[in-house]
Order: sequence, then structure tokens, then C-alpha cells
Amino acid sequence: MTTLSQQKEGFDICLRLLARREYSQKELVDRLVLKGFNQNDILCVIDDLIDRGWQSDERFAESYARHRIKQGNGPIKINYELRQRGVEGFDLEPVVTELANSWFDVIRQVYEKKYTDTSTLSQKEWLKRSRFLQQRGFNQGMIRTLLDK
Repeated sequence: MTTLSQQKEGFDICLRLLARREYSQKELVDRLVLKGFNQNDILCVIDDLIDRGWQSDERFAESYARHRIKQGNGPIKINYELRQRGVEGFDLEPVVTELANSWFDVIRQVYEKKYTDTSTLSQKEWLKRSRFLQQRGFNQGMIRTLLDK
């Protein structure tokens, strides 16, 4: 297959994927490489998609962060997952402010959904709840602030 026809086929595949949801550049490259496409051809296709405004890592990161915040995940986990998808240094603050006003509101909602009993906690129970929130991606400062209230 010639490079030009491979680029056309790669472009068509990318368009079909992007029609369903946002993808990061890394996700598109990974998917097409798995299908046997040449990485240089893929990069040309992605540059074309970016120039046309059809692919944007910023838009992907915002959409992804919005979805994960609604699921009750914290900033540590979301930033890690974005880095795994090739997006570095995305500012989550505008998204969390739009959805829940602050990270404290997000962690409080997650906590209240999981735990209805908020009476005085034993150390063992406090540690259990703290681990749950850490696994959701909240830092120790956020957890301590929540559990101290």
C-alpha cells in the first residue's frame, strides 16, 4: 500500500473515531499503529486533523476531566490518567469550578455518597475511609480537611 493511500485510510479511521468522542493524539497514534499503519504517516494525518480543528488535546483533556470529576475522581488520579493518554500539564481548576465549585465539594460529595454515618470515627475506620478517598485520587491534605470537619 502506498503512503498516500495509507494516509487516506488513516484519516478516514481517525474521523470515524473522532465522530464518536474526543481522542488525544497519543490515543489515535496508538490505535493506528496497532492496525499496522506507519507512524510517520499517522503523524501527518494527525497534524492535518489538528489544523482543521477536528482534533485537540485540550478539548480531549477537558472532556475527559469533566467525565472523571462527575464520577467522583480526584486531581491526582485524573492528572495521572491524562498523562497516560499523552496530555501533560492540563489545568483542572476551571473544569472543577464549573462542575462543583471546588475540589472540597467533589470530595465531600464522594464521601457522603459512600458513608452516611459521620459520627465520631475510630482510628481504624478513619484510615479505611482515608484509603478509599486516596484511591479515588484525592491528596492527604484534602482528606484531612474533610475528615476533620
